[in-house]
Amino acid sequence: MEFGSGGGGGSGSGGDHDSSDPQGRKKRYHRHTAHQIQKLEAMFKECPHPDEKQRMQLSRELSLAPRQIKFWFQNRRTQMKAQHERANNCTLRAENDKIRCENIAIREALKNVICPSCGGPPINEDSYFDEQKLRMENAQLKEELDRVSSIAAKYIGRPISQLPPVQPVHISSLDLSMGSFGGHGLGGPSLDLDLHASSSTTANLPFPPMVITEMDKSLMTDIAANATEELLRLLQTNEPLWMKSSVDGRDVLNLDSYERLFPRPNSHLKNPNFRIEASRYSGVVFMNSLALVDMFMDVNKWVELFPTIISKARTIEVISSGMMGSHSGSLQLMYEDLQVLSPLVPTREFFFLRYCQQIEQSLWAIVDVSYDFPRDNHFSSQYRSHRLPSGCLIQDMPSGYSKVSWLEHIEIEDKTPIHRLYRELVYSGLAFGAERWLATLQRMCDRFACLMNSGTSRDLGGVIPSADGKRSMMKLAQRMVNNFCASINPSNGHQWTTLSGMNDAGVKVTVHKCTDPGQPNGMILSAATTIWLPIPPQDVFNFFKDERTRSQWDVLSNGNAVQEVAHIANGSHPGNCISVLRAFNTSQNNMLILQESCIDSSGSLVVYCPVDLPAINIAMSGEDPSYIPLLPSGFTITPDGRPDQGGGDGASTSSNTHGNLLGRSSGSLITVAFQILISSLPNAKMNMESVTTVNNLIGTTIQQIKAALNCPSS
Repeated sequence: MEFGSGGGGGSGSGGDHDSSDPQGRKKRYHRHTAHQIQKLEAMFKECPHPDEKQRMQLSRELSLAPRQIKFWFQNRRTQMKAQHERANNCTLRAENDKIRCENIAIREALKNVICPSCGGPPINEDSYFDEQKLRMENAQLKEELDRVSSIAAKYIGRPISQLPPVQPVHISSLDLSMGSFGGHGLGGPSLDLDLHASSSTTANLPFPPMVITEMDKSLMTDIAANATEELLRLLQTNEPLWMKSSVDGRDVLNLDSYERLFPRPNSHLKNPNFRIEASRYSGVVFMNSLALVDMFMDVNKWVELFPTIISKARTIEVISSGMMGSHSGSLQLMYEDLQVLSPLVPTREFFFLRYCQQIEQSLWAIVDVSYDFPRDNHFSSQYRSHRLPSGCLIQDMPSGYSKVSWLEHIEIEDKTPIHRLYRELVYSGLAFGAERWLATLQRMCDRFACLMNSGTSRDLGGVIPSADGKRSMMKLAQRMVNNFCASINPSNGHQWTTLSGMNDAGVKVTVHKCTDPGQPNGMILSAATTIWLPIPPQDVFNFFKDERTRSQWDVLSNGNAVQEVAHIANGSHPGNCISVLRAFNTSQNNMLILQESCIDSSGSLVVYCPVDLPAINIAMSGEDPSYIPLLPSGFTITPDGRPDQGGGDGASTSSNTHGNLLGRSSGSLITVAFQILISSLPNAKMNMESVTTVNNLIGTTIQQIKAALNCPSS
């Protein structure tokens, strides 16, 4: 709650009081004029949080001191918040009264119940309302109140008594018929999702049942509101809260200033076992704010927007669905599993609240903040990643663009050390930071724009896909990329085995049974490893993407050259494209290669898969490509996180234009991943022959890559 001097929305400050008045007369308050109040109210509707420039303009227009303007807005916000709390209290009281009446009616009805066996009254007809049971329910309610009170003190810094009151109501076991686990709750039929589109992202997650009470929902709403205020201040404030890094010009959070502004009784900032990652970044994306908000608040669209970052995601409960058909005011309890595309980096799992708020006419805030469960809950101890208020501001711009300001603020406990190859990238906050999120968002928005544009494909060999054919090919390629990302996810539920190999990272292999119609049926062996090369990521990407150099690393091509026969652009960068490749001088003339390459400022991918000619023709004709089997392999190229000592062109001092990870890094981390079908039998086991084959395949591929790029073989 915000406090300021002066009275309510229409009163002025008491700045004219003469403190030296010998008569000790009372302070004289000057009420604002009707014109001043009308102007202030109009401004409040447009912007409840005016900045200093806006306050100075109002001061000049209304002949009021800037301090009076500031206090008037503080008091008006406090007044509006109090009105909302009173309205919530009235609603809750009405709901409680209704439930009390229902319970009284049920009790009266029980008195007239007749036993169907003997025709007499049931035994212990008042057993639902005996005193002992009420005492037990009261004890449970008291424990629940103590738990929520402790959480409230941690998040919002004030006692539970200041939350909207929820009176305990004793409900008999007959109320179980209302369905405690229906709708958006956990467990039961609500977990049955359509796995056809993306089985690796929104699949049935092994969550035990959980009941969210009205008191929990009230607490979640208050936590989200406080997180929104913190997000706005972190995104709109510079020094001393944020400082410029002397190494690469990135914004670095001043933890001392942050702790003074946002004190928390249970903060881990001083705990040596916890590490803080904080980053912010801003840029322009080709999508309007309403479309972005819609994709962020729909978990399936959200996963589709960040396929290389989000491994799995789920909406657990919709706490509030928004106001008047808008997403503004929408609050959801969600789960996410985030990844770096390498088996060497463990994923990060969060249970968090996502809150959407329209700040102004064309300005939206999406806020994420972790939600702590009680100690006896199944979720309380297994997740060591904690998301402090994070999210983004989305501001509409002309011509369908939006400016997005992104903040990532994570508190993480590292119980296991990060592999040395990824240590600098992860510890610097770049692996899961704001720049990676925003770079991926920019690239995917460009991809969606190309999906809607029918003029971005070109004929290179006699096959020109129609508009429907182009969309079908893009969907097929996107599914291929999603499958590839899932195959190297260390938390995909498969048992990984590490083989000794050509580097200290080794080769990780796993085998799993596949019955998905979008993959070959049988047992699939996945293998992946990561290497470091002293070459800039952009150069490595260009090497893998160029079909003229493919024979230098593609072991399966047997040294044969390939030709690009179809090309579909899926972004403004020339490296973002879908290609259909055909090998020369091979006996398999009906076998083509589908390849997608994508690059943004945080890294790049080159994913490919053999597809037969009839399947390509199906996709080119615009038919549904969902049942075309894909078993992709490929490469991920990531900056190593070490600053370029040569001071490359990407370095700059602006938070908005300080370059990108690709331009600031002189070394690359390359993950090589292959998938092979080892048996069409669903119960086959991983045998040493298959393991040896894939291990040799990866080893030979890495040796040829190093030889082609003139890198040391050891």
